[in-house]
Amino acid sequence: MKKLSTNAPCPCGSGAKYKKCCQKFHKGAKAKNALELMKSRYSAYATNNAHYIVATTHANNPDFTNDTQRWLDDIAYFCQHTQFLALKIVEFVEGNKEAFVSFRATLSGGEMIEKSRFLKEDEIWYYESGEIMGPNHL
Repeated sequence: MKKLSTNAPCPCGSGAKYKKCCQKFHKGAKAKNALELMKSRYSAYATNNAHYIVATTHANNPDFTNDTQRWLDDIAYFCQHTQFLALKIVEFVEGNKEAFVSFRATLSGGEMIEKSRFLKEDEIWYYESGEIMGPNHL
């Protein structure tokens, strides 16, 4: 994981300190909605927390694999070679078992705009899939 001070601003852009924001999810707290999960996943990428990404990905996701070590290695490689510069939430549509979060992420490789789909199973939210929307996607 990339070292991030617990007193540093949270990578999700909330303005709160990491320890008061996304760190609690990375330590096991469950997101109460898909927006919290999306922001905590962005922070997990920013801090190279591949285990959190894997744990919060729905089995329907195209990247989901039982070869967990390879998947963790792929995520870690991406995180190590990417700077996560800013996150802006564009839209949040919440349902009981399905939700959508559209966001704009500024990365060292360019800007990415995605509409993410989340599913809730057994009271836990998971990232199911994402549709790249922007012209500068990676």
